[in-house]
Amino acid sequence: MADITKSNFAEGQLKTIVERIERLEEEKKTIAADIKEVYAEAKGNGFDIKILRKVISLRKKEPHERSEEEAMIDLYLAALGMKVVREAA
Repeated sequence: MADITKSNFAEGQLKTIVERIERLEEEKKTIAADIKEVYAEAKGNGFDIKILRKVISLRKKEPHERSEEEAMIDLYLAALGMKVVREAA
């Protein structure tokens, strides 16, 4: 009898978890569609979407992470013989 109760509880718990994940996946689709609309609006207003995505990516990073990344990019460009031009922030 205890095994049946445990089994029923586990099944109910599993069903709840699956339903929550499914609901969150639907919300994720909605949010992704909303983000796509905002990018389309930005493009319609003349903004470069590729650069906008890069700016958003950079804003997610801490200042020291951005500095380290820029230094590595500069190093790689210099190794390839490409001129590095940075303006002071």
